[in-house]
Amino acid sequence: MDIQAEKIELVKLLLNTSNPSVIQSIKDIFSKSKPEDFWNELTTEQQYEIDKATQQILNEDSTDYKSFMDKHR
Repeated sequence: MDIQAEKIELVKLLLNTSNPSVIQSIKDIFSKSKPEDFWNELTTEQQYEIDKATQQILNEDSTDYKSFMDKHR
């Protein structure tokens, strides 16, 4: 059975159930399978540099790629 057929079968089973614990179990599985935010894996220094760069962009204190490259060619 291919993956799409399996998904359809699971949807059918979910639609036909009235058991709240089954639905909660499925929700729990999906919540546990969410990838962890990469931000938490960065060092404090990396987070600081990203925050600093973001602030510079918001303050329009940055140069777009094309302008930068035009100056250096």
